[in-house]
Amino acid sequence: MRAAIFRSFQGSIAIEDVPEPVPNQHAAVIEVRACGICRSDWHAWMGHDTDVALPHVPGHELSGVIAALGKSVQQFRVGQRVTVPFCCGCGSCVECRSGNTHICDNHSQPGFTHWGAFADRVLIQHADTNLVALPDSIDFVSAASLGCRFITAFRALIDQAQLKQDQWIAIHGCGGVGLSAEMIAKALGARIIAIDVQESRLESARNFGAEAILDASKVDVVSAIREITQRGAHVSIDALGHPQTCYNSIECLAKRGRHVQVGLMLAEHARPAIPMASVIAKELEIYGSHGMQPTHYPRIFDMIASGKLAPERLVSNTVDLEEGAKLLTQMAEFPNSGMTIVDFSL
Repeated sequence: MRAAIFRSFQGSIAIEDVPEPVPNQHAAVIEVRACGICRSDWHAWMGHDTDVALPHVPGHELSGVIAALGKSVQQFRVGQRVTVPFCCGCGSCVECRSGNTHICDNHSQPGFTHWGAFADRVLIQHADTNLVALPDSIDFVSAASLGCRFITAFRALIDQAQLKQDQWIAIHGCGGVGLSAEMIAKALGARIIAIDVQESRLESARNFGAEAILDASKVDVVSAIREITQRGAHVSIDALGHPQTCYNSIECLAKRGRHVQVGLMLAEHARPAIPMASVIAKELEIYGSHGMQPTHYPRIFDMIASGKLAPERLVSNTVDLEEGAKLLTQMAEFPNSGMTIVDFSL
């Protein structure tokens, strides 16, 4: 089968023929139909993720069809259309038994702990725990766009921050995570402030319904948010993952506001400065959000079916595997204003 593989961190990514994966008794092999290109994949390629061993195949925002199953898998069948959360559980640890498979003690992550979905086929461990059946109404590209960015934003706003109608939310970074968060916030009836430094992304945020947009290269973000809201944001999310956006996201909050960190903080950014005096004085709440449980996908599917969410709007373009491998190495340059999806039919 074909796979996009790199043999050194920050080295070239080549399309090579590699052996097909074989499922153990609890696993599944998915024939990949679409896979998102995510900044997390870029971190893996850069060498920022300690789970990644060389040589490596990236890709974790996938959808496809079950090609093979281990003999102990009971809830799925060959030929079934599926997607999968990027944080996979073992099904038996303390966290999995409590329903938190996305923070499993023995986690596996395609594209990180093992070879990912920038390939014709990908192995998913503990299939009964981790696979999500796709409704026929959701195409493969749209399913891949749910990936890690949309589901992480969904859990961040609904479960962690508990964003409510008419509350102000500041979204720092208007890439795939930020635009996902904006779509979800809009569906909840929240008031949205979008912050970025790239004009095309701010324009996308405007089109998605942001009430205010701020160019962080031209204004004092914290002061501007306080002026717009007259008090500070009820909820703020760092959708990029940078010391400055993290700091701004916390500092722009109103009293008893909630900050959610979604953007990864790795390598030299792993220990950002936190305005702890504000956290204490204003009784702020700080949350992390790392994926979402498979059991929560029906809530998203219901909102898509009702027309409240339209994840296909987040897809700015689709590319073939060769172009996807090239674009992955350019993620630090923010090459687009939405999500780019590798479409294996191209």
